[in-house]
Amino acid sequence: MTPKERASKSAAAMWASDEASKWFGMELVEVDEGCAVLALTVVAHHCNGHGMCHGGVTHALADSAFAFACNSRNHATVGQHTMMSYLAPGKLGDRLTATATEVSVTGRSGIYDVRVTNQDSNVVAEFRGMSRAIGGTNFQE
Repeated sequence: MTPKERASKSAAAMWASDEASKWFGMELVEVDEGCAVLALTVVAHHCNGHGMCHGGVTHALADSAFAFACNSRNHATVGQHTMMSYLAPGKLGDRLTATATEVSVTGRSGIYDVRVTNQDSNVVAEFRGMSRAIGGTNFQE
């Protein structure tokens, strides 16, 4: 199995049970070893009292991209620590895309960067996630 095939199969297994990402309205756009892309169109129920995309929604999108990237080798992995910097507001109707990229994996720990952009390629937020492998797999190999 190629790394891309493994990443795709792992993502399919995770997506089948990922009710939270589906509930938010996220779409899994692409996955490969150490990287993943998810997208979301901002609708009214994603907006806060200022009429902007709620920061928690943007964070959830980045966190889900992080999850699919760090599970791409079919090792069950969870987030251990994350941080997010908001650079511009997401707006009603925006198409937000979270692109997760692996920075480093050493032993059971990994570091991933996620950039969230809008449809005009403007950066909305930057996210860094630290992962921890917990044992087990997402599908039987």
